[in-house]
Amino acid sequence: MTHPRLSRLDLQIMERLWTAGASSVREIQESFPEHRRPAYTTVQTTVYRLEAKGALRRTRKIGNAHLFEALISRDSAERRLIDDLLALVGGSGRTVVAHLVESGTVTDDDLRAARRVLQAAKKDVRE
Repeated sequence: MTHPRLSRLDLQIMERLWTAGASSVREIQESFPEHRRPAYTTVQTTVYRLEAKGALRRTRKIGNAHLFEALISRDSAERRLIDDLLALVGGSGRTVVAHLVESGTVTDDDLRAARRVLQAAKKDVRE
């Protein structure tokens, strides 16, 4: 199943749901830092669009408020973002990895872990 493309605001809303679990639009909106808090109606519209995309669903209603929960995992959303990034740079991870190394974002431990994942993937292909 392909997962929907998520905007920055979509991801911030999903992060609230991944972290706190089922939440109302008001709870999601109030979880934003006060100085950068989007309007309630902006969050509401975005939540309804995420629902239409299949990224979240209504779980129950308490009074007038619907509670929403994530249908896609954080891991799945991250993988989609990485796939989109790789598509932008021609499908090769070399450019991305080189940038991460040059910027100091990736540590030696990260590279060793990546090497282990690569070796495990090669082993799985051979078996």
